[in-house]
Amino acid sequence: QVQLVESGGGLVQPGGSLKLSCTVSGTTASLFNLYTMAWYRRAPGQQRERVAIDRFAGGTDYADSVRGRFTFSKDNAKRTVYLQMNNLRPEDTAVYYCNKDDRTWGQGTQVTVSS
Repeated sequence: QVQLVESGGGLVQPGGSLKLSCTVSGTTASLFNLYTMAWYRRAPGQQRERVAIDRFAGGTDYADSVRGRFTFSKDNAKRTVYLQMNNLRPEDTAVYYCNKDDRTWGQGTQVTVSS
């Protein structure tokens, strides 16, 4: 059974940085390389927003709200994807979720940007 576990959230001041991780278990590195992986977020009282998506053979796309500040990366050997978040703003405060193939979700990790 494939499972996703996020980590790396926390409290950071505006302008700061965080790096989220999402490790996929129950799979192999070869299969992991074929997955479409994405990061989503949900802020209180708002709809879920896709932040970044990495498609197998399709490149990486970002939401306009984070483009230039957030960077998606992956380590196939570790079966882990990352979201490097720089120049964080209070409006980035949300629970961030990892997603595999638009089907499997992690439990989420809280990111709070506040002074």
